[in-house]
Amino acid sequence: MHCGLTAYTICGQIVPRDQNDNVREQMNTQRAFLDGFRTAGILPTDSAELRLQKSLLIFATGLISFTSMLWLFIYWQLGPHFSSTVPFVFQLLLVGNLIVYLKTLNFDGFRLIQLSLFLFMPFVAQWSMGNFITASGVSLWALLAPVGAVLCIGPRESLAWFIAYIVFTALSGGVDYYLGDALSPTQIKVPTQTTVFFFALNFAAVSTIVFLLLRYSASEKQKTQAHLEEAHRLLQAEQDRSENLLLNILPGPIAERLKNSNLTIADGFADVSVMFVDIVSFTRVAEGLSPQQVFAMLNKIFSSFDELAEKYGLEKIKTIGDAYMVAGGLNDQCKDYTEALVDMALEMRDLLQRDFQVNQMHLEVRIGIGTGPVVAGVVGKKKFIYDLWGDTVNIASRITSEGVPGMVQVDEATYRRLETRFDFHAPQVIYLKGKGNMAVYRAIGRKSAARLTTSDMAQS
Repeated sequence: MHCGLTAYTICGQIVPRDQNDNVREQMNTQRAFLDGFRTAGILPTDSAELRLQKSLLIFATGLISFTSMLWLFIYWQLGPHFSSTVPFVFQLLLVGNLIVYLKTLNFDGFRLIQLSLFLFMPFVAQWSMGNFITASGVSLWALLAPVGAVLCIGPRESLAWFIAYIVFTALSGGVDYYLGDALSPTQIKVPTQTTVFFFALNFAAVSTIVFLLLRYSASEKQKTQAHLEEAHRLLQAEQDRSENLLLNILPGPIAERLKNSNLTIADGFADVSVMFVDIVSFTRVAEGLSPQQVFAMLNKIFSSFDELAEKYGLEKIKTIGDAYMVAGGLNDQCKDYTEALVDMALEMRDLLQRDFQVNQMHLEVRIGIGTGPVVAGVVGKKKFIYDLWGDTVNIASRITSEGVPGMVQVDEATYRRLETRFDFHAPQVIYLKGKGNMAVYRAIGRKSAARLTTSDMAQS
């Protein structure tokens, strides 16, 4: 093309560039009109099923109004000019009832009147034209009433409409059978070709409308199903997110019990190993940092501790300021939980000493471990936590506060359980508030393979 003009193909027609926007605007306007007509009378509070019923009945009204007028036009072109009063009144009643519905939004009344018109008016048209033959089976259009009832009311309620259709059909057939000869002089003479043509036209038109209604219903249900599946997917994702959040707060079995019961959760455990980790001089270090820097520092350190707790199958209980609490023996993930807890403690200590991406401030920790009975449960109903209580918890906490930076300090019960598998410094006697003097042991590391074999043989 010359002068910089380019052609576009729209709906099979070549349209110059300068007309493209106008054509697109017209197409959008038509689409908006059809969408507005399809959704007319639908309220935000309507259920998906009711929305579909309203949309289907309005769609059926439009289809029947258009095809019946087209039928009348074709009949006038090919056949005798019988009175157009019945089709015209039919159109007025259909459109009038639709307007009343859009004003009042009384869908039950609209549905009853429209289906009654679908059922009754085709038989009136047939009777006005003579009999079943001369009217080319126009009463077949009444089948749209029970079909519409199935789609717009329900399968059970549609039975009465189908029975009414059969009764009217039988009545018309009976009248034609017994009174056909008596009525023949007054019947409109219709050429055989026209009669056959309109028989085919009526069957095709009614079949087309039924097909379009069923197809539209199936399409809308598929859309609704897709929306429901998407909503279910989003709901499932949100539920999984809530589950993960809950599992980040509580142990798995406790979270399950809390979801399924409103009873207070409190359990006694005869043997649990509890560890506290306390960052040395944290308050002093934090004084020179911004709140964001303090948070980032703690988050890096405690996140690395969380990974180690998961690695060893231990249960993180909580963080209290710059202190970290973890326990073993509360679940079945780790059989030898005391050994795993000491392994984790040594790895935590070594991690801070060598990985300065995690420990940028070169902080040290005190670590204390105690073993014995505890009580565990969920405290509170809002912002609840899973916590431990008992003498074992108190001992582990006080051993930590009285510990030496960079050392893993354990009580007598923990030492007796692990003395054949780990090396310890000589016992130290320290004074614990409320407990008096107590011997504690500082873990060095695991015994070598040779020493471990010798120790096992000596123990045997």
